Amino acid sequence: MDIKELNKVKEKNLKLLANKRIMVCSGTGCTSSKSDVLLANLKKAIKISGVKNLSVEKTGCFGFCAKGPIVVIDPDEIFYEMVKPEDALDIVNSIIEGKIIDRLLAEEKEQLVKKWHELNFYNKQERIALKNCGKINPEKIEEYIALDGYQALYKALNMSRDEVINEINLSGLRGRGGAGFPTGRKWQFTKEAESDIKYVCCNADEGDPGAFMDRSILEGDPHSVIEAMTIAAYAVGAKQGYIYVRAEYPIAVERLTIAINQAKEKGLLGKNIFGKGLDFQLELRLGAGAFVCGEETALMNSIEGKRGEPRPRPPFPAVKGLFEKPTLLNNVETYANIPKIILNGGNWYSKIGTEHSKGTKVFALGGNINNVGLVEVPMGTTLREIVYDIGGGIPGGKRFKAAQTGGPSGGCIPAEHLDTPIDYESLNKIGSMMGSGGLIIMDESKCMVNLAKFFLEFTVDESCGKCPPCRIGTKRMLEILTRITEGKGKEGDIEKLEHLAENIKKASLCGLGQTAPNPVLSTLKYYRDEYEAHIKEKRCPAGECKALTQVHIDPEKCKQCGICAKNCPVGAIDGEVRKGPFKINQEKCIKCGICITKCPFKAISK
Repeated sequence: MDIKELNKVKEKNLKLLANKRIMVCSGTGCTSSKSDVLLANLKKAIKISGVKNLSVEKTGCFGFCAKGPIVVIDPDEIFYEMVKPEDALDIVNSIIEGKIIDRLLAEEKEQLVKKWHELNFYNKQERIALKNCGKINPEKIEEYIALDGYQALYKALNMSRDEVINEINLSGLRGRGGAGFPTGRKWQFTKEAESDIKYVCCNADEGDPGAFMDRSILEGDPHSVIEAMTIAAYAVGAKQGYIYVRAEYPIAVERLTIAINQAKEKGLLGKNIFGKGLDFQLELRLGAGAFVCGEETALMNSIEGKRGEPRPRPPFPAVKGLFEKPTLLNNVETYANIPKIILNGGNWYSKIGTEHSKGTKVFALGGNINNVGLVEVPMGTTLREIVYDIGGGIPGGKRFKAAQTGGPSGGCIPAEHLDTPIDYESLNKIGSMMGSGGLIIMDESKCMVNLAKFFLEFTVDESCGKCPPCRIGTKRMLEILTRITEGKGKEGDIEKLEHLAENIKKASLCGLGQTAPNPVLSTLKYYRDEYEAHIKEKRCPAGECKALTQVHIDPEKCKQCGICAKNCPVGAIDGEVRKGPFKINQEKCIKCGICITKCPFKAISK
């Protein structure tokens, strides 16, 4: 394919995109809520109705996962939420009649919102990496081309390799995989490495609990990553690329496979791309779900068919990486920004964000938040804006307690830092980190000691075991935390945790071990009183640690109805109806909380 053919495809499909289309979210979240059945029903309804110039298309994630399955009627951008398969016929009929189905619209401030970009969830977002997600069918390369797809590649191939890298440097783009290393510098190092063979790799081994940023980009816009990797291959002098994606992402794997095959058929991968002499092949490699394979050298070992263990650095991958050849490795979100930067220029991108943290960041917003979903905001947006303006606040009117960023490698942000700008420097200052983009919100019911224990359980389980500081040290920390949450904590445990944490950070071989203590250190920094309450008072202030929790019946509120005793699964509640307040036998009580939920008078609490 040459540029003339590319532009013909673009013009033809731009006209098609202007037709009436029913866009159905077919990302993992909505598919799990039967959006695939909804898609099939819509196709049947169109066939039955006989309406012309109306199509149904699958899309990637719209981001507003709390409201899925989502359907958008284009080009009018009518946004329908929580759509069921049985709504299909009503949707088709409404389009034929020129009407809108009010019951499927979102409601905000007692008003129905018709268009998706008018929703508060999207108002403060700026979608660059997610620009095409929800707008195109990711399984049709023509739709990607219609929205300037592969134009950036053609532009790059008409620039020198140094000019391409210079644009990336000008943009200020930093790696979105967690460390935040300047992307342009990494490209430059790989270009300057002397070798007749070089590789370009994509890290799609997204393993942080609660993270689904990369998965959603691959499901909704796979060609953006393919185009970016081809640009990178030209810039650094590589002819072979690999996308390392976890096998637990079947939809992403399927759409990547389709996209790679389509790009090959169009001549956008393979030999002499655009007639400019660039040869580049791209292959998928499936990971088995080991978290440590998100570390770049462990990932490369896995691609080579070896055990996924990290290598000592230096040498760094840019000098000696995959198959001992110079290798460029970026993650999915980093690559997703590249075509836009090349098309619009590095200076355009550098005007978004803060002085040292340019552009936008995609976050998987989860936990105790009303609007669970995928958000993309300019760097420097405050945590308060994300939680309350975009996220819709905390369910049940509860108080915000903390936000966990960076997953098992990150730290907690307490309520006192709600107005902290989300950028690399600001998060580092308060003892947290950007990470790959997991953002877990916690309310007042969450125990921070138990949270630290949860992340240590994860890292202990995922440690490859190669180096003793990580293999043994994290295990010892977990033992201490487990003891504390079980009411067996002792004086000096906090100091032991701090001592172990500092040594593990200094002595571990790779990023997994070096950052594993971060959740413990950050919770100790901001919630030390909770640790002390567990150890000294044998009390969990949040009431989450069962071994330290006692359930009580308020004798003044108890109406002596006996409902609690009838529902107790272990017979731990004593008393007789109308003969005095009921009491809980603490030795028998298993702290299940059933009595709390069943009491109609709210007389029972932890």
